[in-house]
Amino acid sequence: MNYFVIDANVAVKWLPLFSGEPMVTEAYSFLERLASGEIAILVPDLFWLECASVLWKAVRRGTCDPAEAEAALETLQQQDIETVQTKDEVKAALAIAIRHGRSIYDSSYVALAVKAKAQLVTADEKLANVLAAHLPVKWLGAL
Repeated sequence: MNYFVIDANVAVKWLPLFSGEPMVTEAYSFLERLASGEIAILVPDLFWLECASVLWKAVRRGTCDPAEAEAALETLQQQDIETVQTKDEVKAALAIAIRHGRSIYDSSYVALAVKAKAQLVTADEKLANVLAAHLPVKWLGAL
C-alpha cells in the first residue's frame, strides 16, 4: 500500500464549494485512488481544524452559508483518512520548522510524512519549492 500525507489545501479541493480552485482535477485523483484502495492517506489531527478554518473563512466571505460549511466538513469527515495525533510528531515538526523556516503547522505534515515513509502532497507551491529538495514533499501541480 502506498501512503500519502495530504494537507488541508488539497482536501478542500474535493468539495463542490471550491470547484473553481486550481488543481481540482489533481486533487480528485487522490480521492479516487483512496476510494479504490490503491493508496492510504494520513493526516495530522490539525488537518481537521485547518479544513474547518477554510470553511469558516468561506462563510465569512459569503461564499457559502453555515449549513453548507457544516455539510462540507461532514463530507470530508466521511472519507477514509487516517488521523495521527500531532503530539506524536511535535518534536520533529519543531526541528523541521526551525531548520527550514516553515510554520509549525506545515512542518507537522512534513514530520508525519517522514515518519510514515510517505510523501506529503500539498497545493502550496511555495512550501513544496522550499522543502522538496530536502524532504518528501511534492507539489500537487507537479503530479
